[in-house]
Amino acid sequence: MNGRRLFCAFAGLLLLGAGLTIAGDGITPIYKPSDKAYYLTEAQASFVRPGLKIDLQKVEFEPPNVIATFRIIDDQGQPLDRLGIETPGAVALSFYIARIKPGDTQYTNYRTTIQSSPITGNSTTVAAADANGTYTSLGNGTYKYTFGTKLPANFEVNATHTVAISAERDLSEFGLKDFIDNALLTFVPNGSAVTQVREIVSTGACNQCHDPLGAHHSGSRQQVGLCILCHQPQTTDADTGNTVDFKVMIHKIHRGADLPSVKAGTPYRIIRVSGGTQYVYDWSTLHWPQDVRNCTTCHQGASQADKYKTNPSRVACGSCHDDVDFATGTNHPGGVQVDDSKCSICHPADTGLEFDLSVAGAHTITESSKQLAGLKYEILEVRNTNPGDKPMVTFTVADGKGNPVDPNTLGYMRFSLAGPTSDYRFHVRERVPKAEAGPTGYTYTFNAAIPADASGTFAIALDAWRQVTIPGSLLGQSFTVMEAPRNPVFYFGIGGAKPVPRRQVVDRNKCNECHKNLVAHLAGFRRLDVEFCVMCHNATANDIDGRRPADQYPLEAIQFRHMVHRIHTGHELENDFTIWRGGTPRNYNKKLFPGDRRNCSTCHVGNSYQLPLPEGLANTVMPRFFYTPLTPAASACLGCHDGQATAAHAYLMTAPFGESCAVCHAEGADFAVSKVHAH
Repeated sequence: MNGRRLFCAFAGLLLLGAGLTIAGDGITPIYKPSDKAYYLTEAQASFVRPGLKIDLQKVEFEPPNVIATFRIIDDQGQPLDRLGIETPGAVALSFYIARIKPGDTQYTNYRTTIQSSPITGNSTTVAAADANGTYTSLGNGTYKYTFGTKLPANFEVNATHTVAISAERDLSEFGLKDFIDNALLTFVPNGSAVTQVREIVSTGACNQCHDPLGAHHSGSRQQVGLCILCHQPQTTDADTGNTVDFKVMIHKIHRGADLPSVKAGTPYRIIRVSGGTQYVYDWSTLHWPQDVRNCTTCHQGASQADKYKTNPSRVACGSCHDDVDFATGTNHPGGVQVDDSKCSICHPADTGLEFDLSVAGAHTITESSKQLAGLKYEILEVRNTNPGDKPMVTFTVADGKGNPVDPNTLGYMRFSLAGPTSDYRFHVRERVPKAEAGPTGYTYTFNAAIPADASGTFAIALDAWRQVTIPGSLLGQSFTVMEAPRNPVFYFGIGGAKPVPRRQVVDRNKCNECHKNLVAHLAGFRRLDVEFCVMCHNATANDIDGRRPADQYPLEAIQFRHMVHRIHTGHELENDFTIWRGGTPRNYNKKLFPGDRRNCSTCHVGNSYQLPLPEGLANTVMPRFFYTPLTPAASACLGCHDGQATAAHAYLMTAPFGESCAVCHAEGADFAVSKVHAH
């Protein structure tokens, strides 16, 4: 204990130490630069012993008692003291036990409590973690926990049971995060094989966006298998009357602002009571970053992932389509439904048809229809590449099978010219009234000229679409689709110089972990590539005179790195961020990012987020910010850290001839970007 007090006295100083990984005795380093533990010295790591793993070894039934045996270890596999006396950091534990009764498909928790609302005065039943259990230490980090909840005399020995533990280790006094782990054990008490399961979504599917999935304020519930032990029909929010049954709550949260009930004016809220404090979660402004019809985004990687199709129900379907009243038949063409027995008659899993009444068909996304022929644009050549020239582009358009398509039959076609690729400053767009047929394809010659002082590499890109009407499977059904492909970008050197493509900072595939199919500018679905987006969203770009009302001036910068950081910071921004487009304001201050923004590699490739940045980047014009222009690093960092104090810091560290950010924030420095974003 004396050693611990001594360590605590200078832990804060040591955390600014040499930044060694835990690699003593030949152990492979287990932490990344995004982990705070990465920056511990070996001496610190050997004392603090970061990490937390719960090994739930067995569950014994000694009616009416249930006893769980488990072991607590650190990231090196060494035992931990749950009280934090013999090893640093107390471990807070919560235990759960629930079963799927014979004939049921959802869990019923053995322990419930009555929750009363101080707002409405209503009381309701809530499934809960165990209480008043007792611990027995077996040594070496191993414990027995006897549940405070007693088994009923007639408990179902043939039912599937799950015991779960959520654990949280507090190492905040050492400058580290709280380490969290969940453990589950599923079994049948009489020893027979587990035949009843509930695995409709997987934690891995959730963690495509969530980084990681974490709930209940501290984020200590991180496994779907644990969540569904309480989030089932037993539990209702006393304040709002909303069920927190997992299948209902999750559908409603992810549809959020698009719920019919929310659009009609009723907010969707869950109010959770913990320790006498009420936490209000309002999901009415949430926008899921992809099409809500993408059911397989969540329903994958689980043994019953197809159950949303094979076993439709009023509760599950009505959670998204919450303007349907099955009891009265309102907004349900099938009329009154008193139970779920007939749902699959009209709504089979998948007939192979699009847009029909099957579950898969009803969720067909028009832009992804198999009936679309497909489009592909290819830029073959750019001529007239000297300063002052008007570039001539040769290109082709084909369908998905490679058959030529006359570009003049498209509904919209536009070329963009931008440069230099070191950091775009010049950008023009031209609508193509008519393309000329040539020997190898079609040509278009710009009206705009390459700037007289141009040098380096410029880029030309194409965005276009055609309007297609496709039939549905039901009588009289049809859909109009704006069919558009990926945006080709062609690089050319000014005056014939060797072209140097624009550096890659983020990866569209990383974007699509959440967005599924990143699209922007809602009308047309024709801006699909980051490589194309950055041409327009450059250091001089703003939300354009004539679109922002005069009483809403000054203009807002829409440079890509500034804008995307602001959008993803969303509700944590200190200042308003509203972009006017087409005369309509788009405010991003209520956006919720589902991951941890400190994990820059979620979006960035390689070390592109680290300092120093490449030479030749342009300053960003920021009419609405505390000062303008912003130097390159400042424009990125102040995208998230938008407060006055950080702006003042950046301003003081900037000279007319450059910025000094890399002195303190370069990789390896005391306040390196990786280090200050570690979590």
